[in-house]
Amino acid sequence: MARNLITVSQVVNDYVITLEGDDYANNASDTLIHNYALRGIREMGFDLMQRVRSLKLSSSNNTVTLPDDFVDLVKIGIVGSDGLVHVFGENKSINYSQKYKTDAAGNNLDSDGDGIFDRVDAKGGTTAGGVFGADDFIVFSNYIYQNNIGQIYGLGGGFYEGEYRLNLDQNRIELATNTAVQEVVIEYIADEARSTCPTIHIQAEEALRSYIYYKLIERKSSVPTVEKNRARAEYYNERRKANARLKAFSKEEALKTIRKNFKQAPKY
Repeated sequence: MARNLITVSQVVNDYVITLEGDDYANNASDTLIHNYALRGIREMGFDLMQRVRSLKLSSSNNTVTLPDDFVDLVKIGIVGSDGLVHVFGENKSINYSQKYKTDAAGNNLDSDGDGIFDRVDAKGGTTAGGVFGADDFIVFSNYIYQNNIGQIYGLGGGFYEGEYRLNLDQNRIELATNTAVQEVVIEYIADEARSTCPTIHIQAEEALRSYIYYKLIERKSSVPTVEKNRARAEYYNERRKANARLKAFSKEEALKTIRKNFKQAPKY
């Protein structure tokens, strides 16, 4: 484990040790404290401590199954001979429709008896004879120029190695590529709370401790409102400090950003 990380178990143990007899959260069980610690990692991991993982996944029938700790997609593509990830572009028009599964008599099936009919993939077309071909689909064309149908100049744009669409209903990614892709690389935001040994950056440890205390007393009627408000303010203050530490923008990074697009023309 990296030296800049600390396990949730360590945070929970340290928190339990520091509890005093007159503490408002002194009667909380270790299980409850551990549960709130995992919830805190999950909440802060969405925007404060995003754990971006890169994973190679096999493609089958132009689909890729999402990882079990998937939260949100950063990029997907293939690795070229240059060692770089050549990304796919998102296309929300990729079809991933399904249809009801029927028996020989044409009746819809409900194999598990949950009141929801079984479904199977049905990505085929819905028209006979190919009324709409891939090359005939025009987003906008309504005028004629020199006996030809005119279209908008510059429609579309950008070059990608392929296209994709998230299919969260079936927990997978749909692909559309010109070549057979057997393996893709995805970078995604992971849910650290689902890890076997969840960890947190040491710069956000105090924010997690403040979150645990705030959640432990949030719904207790015996705790004064003033203390609840103080705990809430302390958590968001520690969260703000952790965010500033984790996302610090140095002077060197600023100079690199400024100079990156600066080019001088040769003089003759």
